Amino acid sequence: MMDEIPYTVKPHPMSGLYSGKLGTWLFLASEVMLFGALFSSYILLRVGSDDWPHGADLLNIPLATLNTAILIISSVTVVLGWANLKMGENAKAKMYLWVTVILACGFLVVKAFEYGAKFSHHISPATNNFYATYFTMTGLHGLHVIGGIAVFVYLLTSGSKLLEENPEHYANRIECAGLYWHFVDLVWIFLFPALYLL
Repeated sequence: MMDEIPYTVKPHPMSGLYSGKLGTWLFLASEVMLFGALFSSYILLRVGSDDWPHGADLLNIPLATLNTAILIISSVTVVLGWANLKMGENAKAKMYLWVTVILACGFLVVKAFEYGAKFSHHISPATNNFYATYFTMTGLHGLHVIGGIAVFVYLLTSGSKLLEENPEHYANRIECAGLYWHFVDLVWIFLFPALYLL
């Protein structure tokens, strides 16, 4: 029989964090480096170009604004889901978390419309450096959204057995997933003005 990972519910006395939360913060640190490198590349390409186009002239700002609102609302629903778990309102918690999943899927649908419009006009990453940057950064962000959806769907379906066995441990897992989701939202908050408005 495998030994349980220690400190999955109570915080470690040295770090003050339970194991999952510490692991999530370490993972997010690596994600900051990944997106930091992409934003740095974007800045260098933009500053080094004499004819860098303005995103507002080429991209669909209303759709991007809608997606920004969707992600901000989804961050709120994650917090509401976690808070309801902590209060023992499991049905309400699951409802809020399913709303998060639906909003995340809505984000991807809107992004698919945006990509589809570009591809229908024969615009791709090969068009120029601006579109190469746009598709790389938003595409990688989209993959992170898909990853978040997968985690939440797992926690709401087969992973939800833990809710009956150990509600506090389950709430910790939701909190870790929520930290990841807030990071995904925060990346978009930076992507939106950098690519669409400047």
